[in-house]
Amino acid sequence: MQSNMHDHSSQTANTTRSSAIQLHYFPSAASMAPHILLEELEIPFELIKIDKDGGGLDSEAYRALNPNGLIPVLVEGDLVLYETAAICLHLADTHPDAGLMPRMGSVERAHAYKWLSWFSTTLQQALIVYFYPERWADSVHAIEQIKSHAQQRVLFLLEQIEMHLATTAAPWMLGTTFSVLDVYGMMLCRWTRNFEGRKARDFSHIGPWLARVLARPAVQRAFDKEELPLPWV
Repeated sequence: MQSNMHDHSSQTANTTRSSAIQLHYFPSAASMAPHILLEELEIPFELIKIDKDGGGLDSEAYRALNPNGLIPVLVEGDLVLYETAAICLHLADTHPDAGLMPRMGSVERAHAYKWLSWFSTTLQQALIVYFYPERWADSVHAIEQIKSHAQQRVLFLLEQIEMHLATTAAPWMLGTTFSVLDVYGMMLCRWTRNFEGRKARDFSHIGPWLARVLARPAVQRAFDKEELPLPWV
């Protein structure tokens, strides 16, 4: 059983503590995927909430863990790991009996790499442009235009997930087996929940897939601990 340790509103971890794994997180951020995987694995871990609004991401201590000042960071003994996809792969690879990634060297594993890379470098980056358009423009008009184009780009990319789920006619991204991809994909899809107009949940195959992911007890525990209000997607 998982040992539920207290959250700490702190921007850095004391890595000399006895906790086997520490996850630096912020509710609803990219830390959600590794948080859910830790819940799925039912192993001891400690959640450390970043004081994002109070400058926690820019603190010297946090930048020592992740020089990019981004969430999440996983600390496991001497290992300090950032980048959500890398953390997810690490958790899956160090707990192979959980079956969260296909067998190493298999065709299924190759497709898992493809989708995980696509989620991280294509869909997630389009969402980042949508949420932070001011990084690419200065004027109000240009910012609004970039955000609008980013939303259309995201919807175009969601069509690829929709087509994949429709073609495979299977409950999960990799067929009949729940995996890292379902967690990562759900996290990104829920970021569209406040889109004007169509959202990920409105797609005929994505919607039921999201419902299946959300029904998992580990997902519900993670949402509860992050104190996220309904609707979740």
